[in-house]
Amino acid sequence: MSDAEMPAQASPEADILSALGTRSIVLVGMMGVGKSTIGRRLAARLKLTFVDADTEIEAAAGMTIPEIFERHGEPHFRDGETRVIARLLEGGPVVLATGGGAFMREETRNRIAAKAISIWLRADPDVIMRRVRRRADRPLLQTADPEGTVTRLLTEREPVYGKADLTIASRDVPHDRIVEECIETLHDYLCGEQPAPPPPADVASAVR
Repeated sequence: MSDAEMPAQASPEADILSALGTRSIVLVGMMGVGKSTIGRRLAARLKLTFVDADTEIEAAAGMTIPEIFERHGEPHFRDGETRVIARLLEGGPVVLATGGGAFMREETRNRIAAKAISIWLRADPDVIMRRVRRRADRPLLQTADPEGTVTRLLTEREPVYGKADLTIASRDVPHDRIVEECIETLHDYLCGEQPAPPPPADVASAVR
């Protein structure tokens, strides 16, 4: 068979989309790990819509997240976050970046498990601190000891983040390298070779 007659090979991206069906891809992890940056590029690779949950929460509330925290407190914010993520997951497939605390709520984790594939972008504390220092809009870091707060949050959250379907190391390498690792890991997870089922028992030998 000539090259022209050979069937075109599916791309990893096409395989992933086919395997996803109506499910979304949800990025979880601490602030500063690159969920929005990686999410946008991953969505572009997969030709999916990228959605940032925090942006959607602000649009729904008509105020910024720091304003929500200041006026109504964190519990109110978390309730709104849960509702917004539930709505966004009904409109999949999308690539959805979530806030650092979203995955901590069991209701949200269960919904993500039912409607999406979750990826934990895991980063070391020093990487997180170096990144979050660049921004002043992190309500949970408005403390006298931001480093201590990050350490405490990591201690509380990492065991829960570890329940995500997949884990990718977010580190100081080109973003496209992280995206490529996401594609490879998703492809292996969704499209990898499944072990063959055991052969049926030999009925004839069983009765001998």
